[in-house]
Amino acid sequence: MVSMNRLSTERRGQVVSCLVEGMSIRSTVRVTGAAKNTITKLLLDLGEACSAYQDEVFHNLPTKRIQADEIWSFVGAKEAHVREDHPDDYGDVWTWTAIDADSKLVPSWLVGERNSRDCYEFLFDLRNRLAPGRVQITTDGLGSYFQVIEPLFGADRVDFAQLVKLYEGGSDDRRYSPARCTGIDKRVVTGQPDPKHISTSYVERQNLTMRMGMRRFTRLTNAFSKKVENHAAAVSLHFAWYNLGRTHQTLSKKAGRPTTPAMGAGVETYPWSPFQIAGLLD
Repeated sequence: MVSMNRLSTERRGQVVSCLVEGMSIRSTVRVTGAAKNTITKLLLDLGEACSAYQDEVFHNLPTKRIQADEIWSFVGAKEAHVREDHPDDYGDVWTWTAIDADSKLVPSWLVGERNSRDCYEFLFDLRNRLAPGRVQITTDGLGSYFQVIEPLFGADRVDFAQLVKLYEGGSDDRRYSPARCTGIDKRVVTGQPDPKHISTSYVERQNLTMRMGMRRFTRLTNAFSKKVENHAAAVSLHFAWYNLGRTHQTLSKKAGRPTTPAMGAGVETYPWSPFQIAGLLD
């Protein structure tokens, strides 16, 4: 095994390559030979560095259309199974995400609870990253969005709509499969959002990318996080790779060259490698 103080940037890059492709920490141990505690420490430190870098560069974004959503996971145990002797951070954890429908950049995310307080904090951060001008926002039917968006952005700056999907009633034998969507209800809340852009398809696809790219989000496995700070660090690393390093097929085809969401948003000029992301620690 290799200790932390002996890991070069190249070795760190090998670890990052495994983690961002959805491998668990134990799988990364077997592939790279680095110690489990070394990888965990690297994840925590690099997650903090990735958050700091993206917080610094994702500002004044010329975004016109935003889709927002929340994705469920848990730390330690699902909420219904949390006992009194469990740590305080055990239970359900929600990750709030916003995606630019044009560049596919994810400028803001928040790991927290599914309540109005965290909704406000998430959207406050998003608002402060956007360039001045009007923006169209589409969310699901969560009531917290309805309460927060117009007062926070202002009616003169936002066109806000909610898209509510209607599902058929499912029986217990369908618990491993999603219920069938039987229709959608588009609700204009504020302003005059363009009806053809009232959609949450991109942000829902981003949720799938998160489940595929982070082992901790895989359903019905024992790969969940044991500490909320590890969970948040994994989310930060995921979005650094998604925004800066992972080329997007649609953007690349349109641009005629490999293009990442950060390039599509005009905040970067080339795709990063896992080794460059690991180099944020240097």
